[in-house]
Amino acid sequence: MLLQTQFLTTHFAPSVTPSKPLKETQIGVFNSPKRVWFRNSSCKTLKCSLSTLSEPSQLELRSHKPFPAEVSRTIIELATVGTLSTLSQKGWPLGIGVRFAVDPEGTPVLSLNAINKHFSFDPKASLHVQLTQSGSRTPQCTLQGTLNKPEDRVLMKRLISLWKRRFGEEVNEDMLFIVAVEKVLQMEDFQEDGEWVSPSDYKNAQPDPLRDCAEKLVDEVNTNNMEDITRFCNVYVDLDFQVSEAKMIWVDRLGFDMRLSSPEKGVFEVRIPFPREVHDEKSAKSTFNGMSQMAWEVEKNFHAPDFEKVKHLKHIKS
Repeated sequence: MLLQTQFLTTHFAPSVTPSKPLKETQIGVFNSPKRVWFRNSSCKTLKCSLSTLSEPSQLELRSHKPFPAEVSRTIIELATVGTLSTLSQKGWPLGIGVRFAVDPEGTPVLSLNAINKHFSFDPKASLHVQLTQSGSRTPQCTLQGTLNKPEDRVLMKRLISLWKRRFGEEVNEDMLFIVAVEKVLQMEDFQEDGEWVSPSDYKNAQPDPLRDCAEKLVDEVNTNNMEDITRFCNVYVDLDFQVSEAKMIWVDRLGFDMRLSSPEKGVFEVRIPFPREVHDEKSAKSTFNGMSQMAWEVEKNFHAPDFEKVKHLKHIKS
């Protein structure tokens, strides 16, 4: 287990060594003047609390990104519509738009009101779901499996309850079906190579804890903290070109993705890790503010950089 106050050694480790006091105009959108109290304070007895976080895997620490299984579970949790594909009664592949709920293991629950009219009796099916992030990227997953009608009465009652919580409406149990997931294809965006996820990895994965607030956080940063975003490019990323435009695409428990534009080099995507794993909106804002302050100090030569710059950029083809 890792203490929340402990930085991961492979991530950035912003220092809180007092330097030049910050002006109010230098405080980020998530900050308030009292957040930088320590800059103008003498030593005082501090009260604090410690909490524990589950330790990320070594592979996650190296990539600073959630596993594909976790990304798939996050997409399924956030989306409410997808495309169900199977064979028609005449043997042709057929895809129709469907709404779906999801159970705690990520199993999709569908309401199909004309299944016998459109589909054959072959239970093999796939559900394709995608999520648009900041208008710049569309991660997606395709769940392959079998289309089943639940027979267990207790299970059926739970599925009806799931549907009502998801959509706020009653549903006819005769129309409820589930997709028993056997394989998942996870793709980061259109025209990207996908990665297959096993059913056990998919079911055991947890959706990202920031999923419900991620879009709001990204919008706030892109609206109010553009100066910080540009500074992040200069301080945290090892670049050999001038950035003309930058914006945040998405944020999760391990870091955030940015889209960079250069008139000479083109468009790139870069992953900037958090100094430590975050677990909710409050800790994400606090960490972002700390990174903003650190970047400002480095830019103003008040603090020597003691972190390794991000070197991997993905070229986005138009």
